[in-house]
Amino acid sequence: MRVLVTGAAGFIGAATAFSLLERGDEVIGIDNCNDYYDINLKDARLRHLRERFSDRFVFIKQDFGNTAALNATLADEDFDTIVHLGAQAGVRYSLENPHAYAHANLLGHLNVLEIARHRKIAHMIYASSSSVYGGNTKLPFEIGDTVNHPLSLYAATKIADELMSETYAHLYRLPLSGLRFFTVYGPWGRPDMMMWIFTVRILKGQSIPVFNQGEMYRDFTYVDDVVKGVLACLDQPPVDDGAIKAGGSTAPHRLYNIGNNRSEHLMKVIGLLEQECARKAHLEMLPMQPGDVPRTFADIDAIRADVGYDPTTPIETGVPRFVKWFKDYHAIS
Repeated sequence: MRVLVTGAAGFIGAATAFSLLERGDEVIGIDNCNDYYDINLKDARLRHLRERFSDRFVFIKQDFGNTAALNATLADEDFDTIVHLGAQAGVRYSLENPHAYAHANLLGHLNVLEIARHRKIAHMIYASSSSVYGGNTKLPFEIGDTVNHPLSLYAATKIADELMSETYAHLYRLPLSGLRFFTVYGPWGRPDMMMWIFTVRILKGQSIPVFNQGEMYRDFTYVDDVVKGVLACLDQPPVDDGAIKAGGSTAPHRLYNIGNNRSEHLMKVIGLLEQECARKAHLEMLPMQPGDVPRTFADIDAIRADVGYDPTTPIETGVPRFVKWFKDYHAIS
């Protein structure tokens, strides 16, 4: 199988590309490699892929939000399925640069849908987010819950992506699967995410910002578990049979939570980081950030029943693995 992976230089995109290649698939990777965070990390992920799979991995530096350029770039490329993981990420950054989210997450998503439609792609997976649940207080978050009240522009763009996808599945019978990711972490992670930020600051003896006075809970999901879920979904596309799918659609479109099915207290994670870094954290207790939510918790019954997704990595295992990778990557003894 030949798979187009957008966001291939990103955290989840590179990990997904690696697993696809490892099992024998061919991958065309696309990423604009912007400077939202360290370009050197993105380059290192791509090197990791090229060094291991140079014969089956093709990388194209391209902005998938640029319609004409994307179409021209892919004109001579053949692929069977699409894993659309590219996006402008980050809840807090959407407060600073909203137009980046409209370009990448709205126009970019539409561009990829159009490519899938015109090429009659067998199945397209796309990234959504747990942020779509906004201020919902009922836990765990279920796929059927209302998502009409996003607390950030980032979340609003992801809801819009789900709605556009539903339209394309209805009009063109395009098989689509939207995955709502819950706080993904692990090796090759992003420097703007909590796990990375806290590790850096603890190792440097700097204070770490702890929002909502530490009363934060997250469904921390290890990247290897996430990738297994992505591949399981990719291999089992929704059937166009008129039956109601996860998320409520009768078109070939389904929505799933990809989480660890556990809501962990932030202070517990800080304790694990302290243990692995062999240093005490200096805590700066702060109020809740605008656009943030106090708790996430994924109900994964639908994806478990449909494709057999079953996460196996608790934070007690995943956090030490991340810190070990982080030290190795930065040559910290």
